Amino acid sequence: MAKLSAARYGKDNIRVYKVHRDEKTGAQDVVEMTVGVLLLGEIDTSYTEADNSVVVATDSMKNTVYVLAKLHPVTPPELFGAIVSSHFVEKYKHIHSAQVKIVVHRWTRMTVDGKPHPHSFFRDGAETRNVEAVATEGTGIDIRSAVAGLLVLKSTGSAFHGFIRDEFTTLPEVSDRILSTEVDAGWAWETFGSVKDVEAAATKFNEAFDGAREITMSTFAKDESASVQNTMYKMCEQILAAVPMVKAVDYSLPNKHYFEIDMSWHKGLKNTGKDVEVYAPQSNPNGLIQCTVSR
Repeated sequence: MAKLSAARYGKDNIRVYKVHRDEKTGAQDVVEMTVGVLLLGEIDTSYTEADNSVVVATDSMKNTVYVLAKLHPVTPPELFGAIVSSHFVEKYKHIHSAQVKIVVHRWTRMTVDGKPHPHSFFRDGAETRNVEAVATEGTGIDIRSAVAGLLVLKSTGSAFHGFIRDEFTTLPEVSDRILSTEVDAGWAWETFGSVKDVEAAATKFNEAFDGAREITMSTFAKDESASVQNTMYKMCEQILAAVPMVKAVDYSLPNKHYFEIDMSWHKGLKNTGKDVEVYAPQSNPNGLIQCTVSR
């Protein structure tokens, strides 16, 4: 006999743009984000009995996000995520948990004639600031903040040797190599009791994001890396030390490879080992290194 064992639904890819205008200075600030909402609760009959009386239309979810963006601040995104997720749990008694995912897209203010322009911006990369906020009835609000799509590379200062060698191994050991990755790093906060608690901590979210981003880049640049595993662990340790309200830090780092090109076939041209200058960037396959470090 079939049984519905899990169910949730929502609206994904809600595009939101909000502008804040400073009437005194004439300067404007902009935020663009993509929002996703998923609801869980007493909704089983909508699947098993075609009972739509328990369904909050996904179009209504979209409209709700727009209205809440108008009525409330959208920065920091952790606060907006808490506001949206809590709204659905408080508004609809049969909804017991709401998950909100927010991706904040970069718009960086232009500098024109040596001065910050009041209303012009440019996108200076694919890096995003991400938030997942889950409001659960009787539990509180769980928030994970993250930086994603941060592409970094260093041309030296990384090694990889001493790994298992057996009949399947062809990878040579190296004492110096290019290290490049696309950072996806997240940090989970201690559970908040209410939106007011999130609001009281609002300044800490931006501080934590800036701090985690700086720790990531500084450690990446300075560490004489023995492996991606060891370098990412050092990053996690530092973020936990810097942000007492964070209970766990996770990293996912794909290893973007750059291979030497042997050009000895062309008149004995040396381009390996200490003579290498020209590399072939690789796409796939790639290494993928992940970890979570908790208190």
